[in-house]
Amino acid sequence: MGKFLIVLGMILVFIGIILTLGIKIPFLGRLPGDILVKKSNFKFYFPITTCFLLSVILTIILRIFMRK
Repeated sequence: MGKFLIVLGMILVFIGIILTLGIKIPFLGRLPGDILVKKSNFKFYFPITTCFLLSVILTIILRIFMRK
């Protein structure tokens, strides 16, 4: 449990630094499969492919760190 909390804390600090500095990953959020609906007075965006990709990446990273 301790290792998990340390890794989670480091990941959160890293994400915070990225968000603070304004560094953007150019393709993230604009992948094929992300849903964007634009109407005259309405905009709906659901990044389903981006969510799936981030889920796979985080699963791989956590499996590497959580091995016993």
